[in-house]
Amino acid sequence: MSIFDNRDSASGNKWQGIDASPIDVLEGVRTRGRAWEDLAVQYGVTNPDPPWKIDLEATCDMLAADSCVKSYDQVEPGSCALPSLERRAEEDDLSETIYADVPFPERQLLALAHSMLKRGLFTEEELARHMKTVEERLKSV
Repeated sequence: MSIFDNRDSASGNKWQGIDASPIDVLEGVRTRGRAWEDLAVQYGVTNPDPPWKIDLEATCDMLAADSCVKSYDQVEPGSCALPSLERRAEEDDLSETIYADVPFPERQLLALAHSMLKRGLFTEEELARHMKTVEERLKSV
């Protein structure tokens, strides 16, 4: 989980970091996943953005709730699952460490999933089960 230290109010919030230990299900995606850039070429898609990019952005906004429109010190504790300031700081930390070798926007997706897993919003088993369902749907088409 991420930590903001509010003890030094003169300098504002101080980022304390996130647990950046690898998560097995995300490591599988990181090491065996395929980037949209490659998939788009394979399937003849010319759109540079993956079809899931807008869903990713909407998910970030929904998890952030009112932290998108209020300053961090005005956000009520527990009013959102993943405040935007924390998500961005976590994304930056994770992008510089365990997901540094993953291209954007896949890196952003993995960082969000990592943050959500570390917060207990869902489990690795739940994520793996949903990923399998999506894979089966794709293969059935």
